[in-house]
Amino acid sequence: MEFVPTRLPEVVLIKPQVFGDPRGYFLETWQQSKFAAGGISARFVQDNHSHSVRHTLRGLHYQIEQPQGKLVRVTQGAVFDVAVDLRRGSPRFGQWVGVELSADNHHMLWVPPGFAHGYLTLSERADFLYKCTDYYAPAHERAVHWQDPDLGVDWPLPSGTAPLLNAKDAAAPAYRAAEAFE
Repeated sequence: MEFVPTRLPEVVLIKPQVFGDPRGYFLETWQQSKFAAGGISARFVQDNHSHSVRHTLRGLHYQIEQPQGKLVRVTQGAVFDVAVDLRRGSPRFGQWVGVELSADNHHMLWVPPGFAHGYLTLSERADFLYKCTDYYAPAHERAVHWQDPDLGVDWPLPSGTAPLLNAKDAAAPAYRAAEAFE
């Protein structure tokens, strides 16, 4: 397994070793000792599975209390996955990183607590799986607007195409008005 820090070094791209043969393939998606050796010491308490159609945009979400670290991956299709640093004391506060995760590349992304997270579905359909370090707490869930100009996330949407959003994400506050981590 290869652990590659992104330009936000706490957000780590994980490239598992894939063992393939004519029958298919096998890969490890979590082994505590390997992840700890790669700098990720996490205890997961919840697994989630999201299925989306092309141009669905989910995010940018976080929990202001009970913040969740997330280990994310795609088992069908492809997404553009984004993490935004919302830690006020961080020298990278307000910066974002985006990577493509797909069933073909088998890559995973570690998004630690203190970061907002979201993704855009690039394929016709995508199955997105993620492990969380804390439980979902709807009372503490927050969001930052996906299209905030101060963040400038470069979502790979075709020109003139609007993403499919839920009402909560469409009405999310601007980055400067959103609650952040101290």
